[in-house]
Amino acid sequence: MPACIRADAGRRTRADAGRRTRAEAGKGDAPALILVDNGRVLEMTREEFEELVAEALDRIPPELTRLMDNVAVFVEDEPPASDPELLGLYEGTPLTERGEWYAGVLPDRITIYRGPTLRMVERESDRDGEAREGVVEEVEITVVHEIAHHFGIDDERLHALGYG
Repeated sequence: MPACIRADAGRRTRADAGRRTRAEAGKGDAPALILVDNGRVLEMTREEFEELVAEALDRIPPELTRLMDNVAVFVEDEPPASDPELLGLYEGTPLTERGEWYAGVLPDRITIYRGPTLRMVERESDRDGEAREGVVEEVEITVVHEIAHHFGIDDERLHALGYG
């Protein structure tokens, strides 16, 4: 079963956040995601979000990144419709479960979802600057969470470490 992190997983979310509307804006392959709530707007292009994911990956200590094996990281705008609050997803065989049989397989896949991340942070932020910093923080938490699954760390341990 894939390991994942959700906006509704008991982390920093508010059940009373109310309804939000989402509109796509921008041109080309990377539209901005605009979130509107009572006059406030949080905008971030796909390129900006991908850069935050890259920066989060760069902050992983080199001692750990050297141990990562056969894993690819992707950014998607939205998760499957069946799980709209999904922030990130790890699909693959953790390093702790690989054996001699592990050869010639497709890379593990880590996917970070832009839409749910921006919506969750927007709901919880009072100011635009706070929202931007919240996105940076949430992306870093989600990236670390999904990479931890690659290393075989389960959700229970991640919650205990503050990455749940």
